[in-house]
Amino acid sequence: MLLLVGLGNPGPKYANHRHNIGYRVVDEIVHHHGFGPWRSKFQALVSEGQLAGEKVLAVKPTTYMNESGRALAEILRFYKLDLDDVVVFHDELDLPPGKVRIKTGGGHGGNNGVRSATSHIGADFRRVRIGIGHPGRKDLVARYVLHDFARADTTWIEPLVDVLAIHADLLAAGKDSSYANKIHLATQPEKPERKPKSKTKDPKPDSKPPSEAVSEPEPEQKKGPMAAALARLLGAKKDT
Repeated sequence: MLLLVGLGNPGPKYANHRHNIGYRVVDEIVHHHGFGPWRSKFQALVSEGQLAGEKVLAVKPTTYMNESGRALAEILRFYKLDLDDVVVFHDELDLPPGKVRIKTGGGHGGNNGVRSATSHIGADFRRVRIGIGHPGRKDLVARYVLHDFARADTTWIEPLVDVLAIHADLLAAGKDSSYANKIHLATQPEKPERKPKSKTKDPKPDSKPPSEAVSEPEPEQKKGPMAAALARLLGAKKDT
């Protein structure tokens, strides 16, 4: 069994917060892949489904973010799972908005949900880190993550959440690199089309356009004996 865990805070007032993007991804996975209804269990909301032929449990801890690890510890004990079976989706301050990175293990990076998970189950689980950007100063972080995304952010959030959900079967198959590549390709801005180069060669600098071409004078025809005599006769008449 695989656990797909979305981190966030429970309740409608937190739904659009930057801190809750993990919740949003797991919600979309459940919706897109036709998982079962959400049930309250293990201090979390859980939904069962299948991806890549493997049973999957989608999880949204219902404790606040800084206690997320309690639900994960209960689920791992109940199903006797290892950390290899856990994938956590969470917001990442150290990545630009819309960038995604996948890694196994490591520190919590200041994310209280990851910090709690690490303290309860250990650090060697897979993380899908979803960039939300940084406010620029440490004292602004709490307000920044516990605040709705800006309206302009919808241009990248919705497409990103969709593609993270659509390709979740690759995570279930253990193809993390393929998953990351799919996300990267799907979220790259389109390159402008290049105009084809004209095949017509420019005229040489010393050549003249047809309209300005100068015609060569026709060569004077040679005069025969009769023509010469006639010319002399006409000349004589003029003299008289």
